[in-house]
Amino acid sequence: MGITVIAALAAACVSALIAVFATSAYQKKNADTKIGDAEGRARKIIDDALESAKEIKRESEEKKRESLLEVKEESLKAKNELEKEMRERRAEVQRSERRIQQKEENIDKRADTLERKEQSLNDREKALDKKNEELSRLNEQRQKELERITGLTVDQAKEMLLDSVREDVKRDTAILIKTLENEAKEEADKRAKELVVGAIQRVAADNVAEATISVVQLPNDEMKGRIIGREGRNIRTIETLTGVDLIVDDTPEAVVISGFDPIRRETARIALEKLIVDGRIHPARIEEMVEKAQKELANTIKEAGENVALEAGVHGLHPEEIKLLGRMKFRTSFGQNVLKHSVEVSQLCGVMAAELGLDVRAAKRAGLLHDIGKAIDHEVEGSHISLGVDIAKKYKETPLIINAIEAHHGDVEPQSMIACIVQAADTISAARPGARRETLETYTSRLKELEEITASFDGVEQSYAIQAGREVRVMVVPDKVSDDDMVVLAREISKKIEAQMQYPGQIKVNVIRESRVTDYAK
Repeated sequence: MGITVIAALAAACVSALIAVFATSAYQKKNADTKIGDAEGRARKIIDDALESAKEIKRESEEKKRESLLEVKEESLKAKNELEKEMRERRAEVQRSERRIQQKEENIDKRADTLERKEQSLNDREKALDKKNEELSRLNEQRQKELERITGLTVDQAKEMLLDSVREDVKRDTAILIKTLENEAKEEADKRAKELVVGAIQRVAADNVAEATISVVQLPNDEMKGRIIGREGRNIRTIETLTGVDLIVDDTPEAVVISGFDPIRRETARIALEKLIVDGRIHPARIEEMVEKAQKELANTIKEAGENVALEAGVHGLHPEEIKLLGRMKFRTSFGQNVLKHSVEVSQLCGVMAAELGLDVRAAKRAGLLHDIGKAIDHEVEGSHISLGVDIAKKYKETPLIINAIEAHHGDVEPQSMIACIVQAADTISAARPGARRETLETYTSRLKELEEITASFDGVEQSYAIQAGREVRVMVVPDKVSDDDMVVLAREISKKIEAQMQYPGQIKVNVIRESRVTDYAK
């Protein structure tokens, strides 16, 4: 039994060993099979990789060859272009060389020609010098012969001839001037006097026009401190808002408003009077009063323009022209109110146009608008004439009106009778007694200048300015100035006064020559 057990155990062990060996052999076989498959796949991958590498190498070599070909083509193209450019430049250089050579040849030819001409001119100059010397010698001989025959030197003969010609010219000139003046006076004096006197008599206007107000009266001197304000803030505000200078000085109960713009001065005056009445003077109140004053003044300007257009009988004016006319209410010239002057000129133009049978409406319109440029000449650069022409063109006035405005001071030639009428009416309005006023200094300076101009002429003994500078009497030395010379002297004095002086109207020049005969009883 024990042996049987041992035999069974041994058999079991043998079976187990056999199973182990069998299993190991199977596993080894499987492992060998897998290793073989793996090696096959590996060899296939390597072969594929080698084929891909060879393909890539072939492609890279092809691209390299293509790149080399492109580079060679570009270099060849650049070389061809460079050679072409070099050929063109070489051809241009050759052409330039040929032109330079031709110019040099031309210059050489011209130089030769100039040398020949210079030589010819030198020869001619020598010949002329000889002829001049001969002519000078002949002239000297002729002059000596003439001096021997006449018994006068050349200078004495010239002086005698000039004196003779001068006297003849003076006499003829004096006769001509007298004749022309007499004819003009005979034809024009009577008609002109009737026309002007009738126009002045029919037009009733104030002799003295208003001046722009620039002084504001105060209830007391304490108000000056309130107007100035703390640290001057009130007066600075007024000056900034109105654009004027407010002068607070020692003048009792008065403040002076100074400024070149009459509209600004009037705005400041109205605002300041409102502030004085209100009593509350501070920056905010000042600003409010200035705005009210500006609105009030705008209405006043519009009403003034409408009133003068109605007074002058001129209709159809542009609204802006009416406003500009209203602005002239605050503009003065030599103390004469420009708006009143324009109305007066308009009425004078209407009267004279009616007498001459011209268009009365056009004449009145031209007279009313002739000084419209003065409404803005203190704001815009330019003369009042050029500004007035621009305004008339802007608001579609007729060429007749534009020419009358442009010609009323003689800057251009008048192209119609109405333009001449405007010139005359403007002179009448400005020159009539009381129309304008001047300061004493300006007045005396003008009289002094008038007397100095007349005294500057040779032969004048004394000169006196009379009739407020509207006439000058010139006393001449009888031995130096003849009767014929008096006419020429008066004309020359008038021309010099016109050229050197500025004055309204006209100045009459009277030249007086006193003849004296003296004898002695022994």
